[in-house]
Amino acid sequence: MKAIRIEKTGGPEVLELRDIELAPPGPREARVRHTVIGVNFIDTYHRSGLYPAPLPIGIGLEAAGVVEAAGANVTHVKAGDRVAYCSGPLGAYAEANNVPADRLVKLPANVSDEIAAAALLKGMTAQYLLKRTFAVKPGQTILFHSAAGGVGLIACQWAKHLGAIVIGTVGSDSKFALAKENGCAHVLNIEKENWVGRVRELTKGEGVPVVYDSVGKDTWSDSLDCLAIRGMMVSFGNSSGPVADFAPGILTAKGSLYLTRPSLMHYTRTPQELQETADDLFAVLASGVVKVQVNQHFKLADARAAHEALHSRKTTGATVLIP
Repeated sequence: MKAIRIEKTGGPEVLELRDIELAPPGPREARVRHTVIGVNFIDTYHRSGLYPAPLPIGIGLEAAGVVEAAGANVTHVKAGDRVAYCSGPLGAYAEANNVPADRLVKLPANVSDEIAAAALLKGMTAQYLLKRTFAVKPGQTILFHSAAGGVGLIACQWAKHLGAIVIGTVGSDSKFALAKENGCAHVLNIEKENWVGRVRELTKGEGVPVVYDSVGKDTWSDSLDCLAIRGMMVSFGNSSGPVADFAPGILTAKGSLYLTRPSLMHYTRTPQELQETADDLFAVLASGVVKVQVNQHFKLADARAAHEALHSRKTTGATVLIP
């Protein structure tokens, strides 16, 4: 089968399309024949070496497809089931992958393979951020960075549904309308305006109780300045690079702030948590409360171009690969 492999870490150029043999699924594994593959920023971290993995290795965590075969002791799924996964193992950028069966979620009939591959990781991330990391309450004003990105578009719609007033940030004026159409009451361009001042103005000087930040280095310090006393900084990504080392005392100086660095893996640790999180996402997708836009499609062979598009910050919504 065809699969993307990396022999060394680096830029998009290290992604290589290879012919490989996929072994039969082992005990408690299922082989999934992919129909659509999700592309996520975390993939660039594995590729660059920011999140180390043993080399050579495949890449990608998310895909949807059909169970082709099940190994020994697998009862959760069977051949022919429509499924999706988003927590590994690495190797989703391929025509098929062997996946621990308890990491697979069954897809309801009203969720397409494309939507599942585009939304499972991003949507379950939005679910745990908004409902468990910091449980958003009606009437709260929150700040969500990269509002026109893959997680942002889902999370801002969902937060609005929960009753929040969403301040979303974008990196260019071209993304204003998209953010507005997808849940943001206010949209700020972090490249052109004093967005900290605007957040303070919009909250009558109080600041927000929570900042959701997947940008990292470029927004870290200013995000802290947007928080209310005892507010929570939720740092869940590094699209501009990792945050530099800092002294914990800064959290005291800026208002006895809380800081968390959450991971989907720790919020879907058990099969029950995984399925419950996915079912919550599927419910808001089916009801139309949250709509997913798949705005970039690439062939599997063009994975390099998909990563280049991600780094350009010109993408909106979700990006997928087609095997």
